[in-house]
Amino acid sequence: QVQLIESGGGSVQAGRSLRFSCTASGRTSANLVMGWFRQAPGKERELVAAVSWSGGITYYQDSIKARCTISRDSAKNTVYMEINSLQPEDTAVYYCAAHPILDRLQSGEYQYLGQGTQVIVSS
Repeated sequence: QVQLIESGGGSVQAGRSLRFSCTASGRTSANLVMGWFRQAPGKERELVAAVSWSGGITYYQDSIKARCTISRDSAKNTVYMEINSLQPEDTAVYYCAAHPILDRLQSGEYQYLGQGTQVIVSS
């Protein structure tokens, strides 16, 4: 089993930045792709960004890729995501997720999911 502990999020004004972190504990020897989903009220959950175990492969949702950076520190089993120029439409609960296969994360599947952290962006 793998536990994902998230931090970051909060309430910010439009135009500001937020940095998220997600630390994996437990059976972290598995080569997991890690990423972040978000779910806004009344909307489907969507994958925002993901990064491979080595950090060499990244994925970004088209609508956010210009404002988002994901990275990982494998030695610390931690993934970081920064979103700049936040807009009210970025308001959502953000979930750290992990799956051995990137394609599966992109399809909305996860093997492990964090508790979620709320982001509220006010205009």
